[in-house]
Amino acid sequence: MINHLKYYGQLLKFRLACTVVFSAMAGYLIGVSDFKLEEFILLIVGGFLVTGSANGFNQILEQDYDKLMIRTSERPLPKKNISSFSAIIFSIIIGIIGFYFLSLIKPHTSFYGFLSKSSAFGLLSLMIYVLSYTPLKRMSTASIFIGAIPGAIPVLLGWVAATDDFGLAVGILFAIQFLWQFPHFISIAWIQDDQYKKAGFKMMYGEKKGTYPAKIALVTSLVMTIVSVLPFFLDLENLNISIGSFFLILALGLWFSTKSYSLLRNINDESAKKVMLASFIYLPSMQLVYVLDKWVAIWFF
Repeated sequence: MINHLKYYGQLLKFRLACTVVFSAMAGYLIGVSDFKLEEFILLIVGGFLVTGSANGFNQILEQDYDKLMIRTSERPLPKKNISSFSAIIFSIIIGIIGFYFLSLIKPHTSFYGFLSKSSAFGLLSLMIYVLSYTPLKRMSTASIFIGAIPGAIPVLLGWVAATDDFGLAVGILFAIQFLWQFPHFISIAWIQDDQYKKAGFKMMYGEKKGTYPAKIALVTSLVMTIVSVLPFFLDLENLNISIGSFFLILALGLWFSTKSYSLLRNINDESAKKVMLASFIYLPSMQLVYVLDKWVAIWFF
């Protein structure tokens, strides 16, 4: 029983799902003006289950290729620890439950009478990730661009759950996370290049390690840094940052960009690993600065 729970936990990629939910939480806390604990919990649980469902379907579709890579060969489907049928049923069930929880967030505004805006974005993210990104990985490096869309939706989902609205402010948050994924995934593809090619995944721009993917990583890092400090210069509702946060966010972006520059200068695996590690630090740190800036202002001013 315990082993089976472990296998299903691996199927939904628990740690990855938690990082996705963190972005949704950040989007909610940045955008909210009237914090409601019930909405926040629905967002966390619903977002986690929908993300886990997407991860499950991804592994179902890629199980024959996962067995070819060292990094993924120990997953429950390649190892036959659980059946494909069980994985499908599990992914469907947690997906439905997740969508139901998200649909309870501001249900009075809905698409087509049954999808709230939050659940609609959750569904859009899952469909792009499973139906577009997953099959494209074996066809074209365009998969990285396509995959960056559902990868950036969580912060958008969180904002919409809080505000029930769109606008330039959430567009900036979406753009930051969208751009962040290029150096993030380029660094992962760089490190796992041999394994990806063994499984037939086309995850490296230019088809090989070199200056081309490194340039893309650097350019997107720099553009991301510029976009991340725009709220300081714009009068945006719920997304105004202080001078202190401006310098913190700018410093984080420049620090991350220097890692991408080192990759371009050195063209080696060690530099790619530093970009990858920096990417894991940058995004939650940047989002945390946004969150703290808002709530410190609310609590103390």
